[in-house]
Amino acid sequence: MARLVRRRKLMGEINVVPYIDVMLVLLVIFMITAPLLKEGVKVDLPAAGAKPIDPSFMDKHPPLIVTIDANARLYINLGSGSDQQPVSEATVSARTAALLRRDPQTPILVRADTTVPYGTIVRAMVLLQHAGAAKVGFLTDPVRPPARGQANGAGGGAG
Repeated sequence: MARLVRRRKLMGEINVVPYIDVMLVLLVIFMITAPLLKEGVKVDLPAAGAKPIDPSFMDKHPPLIVTIDANARLYINLGSGSDQQPVSEATVSARTAALLRRDPQTPILVRADTTVPYGTIVRAMVLLQHAGAAKVGFLTDPVRPPARGQANGAGGGAG
């Protein structure tokens, strides 16, 4: 009697379950770490419809950003590196002067919280001008268009 020998047929499919598990783990990791990658000093910027600075110029000359938080403390930030510690006015002045001696075209930007008094911002601008900054710019949030159906204060109610 002849015995039937059955061979296992090879599967031509890829098991994607392990890949899905890895993707879900990566998704969770990125969702947790993405908010941590923002700049460390919390500032509520005002909204304005200003024209942005040319990105190619910003690539050649990283900006010096002076941040003023809600408690009127000064922070200095050059390019991608940021200091999390408040600095004195003398430190801001000295670092700005040294940077402008090295590269006079460096853009100087002020990033101030909306609750900071106007006098504090003006004092910081004067400090930067005494350090040699010819022009000082402001960082703002872009103006958002009004939501649909709520333009000009129109409500959704009918009378």
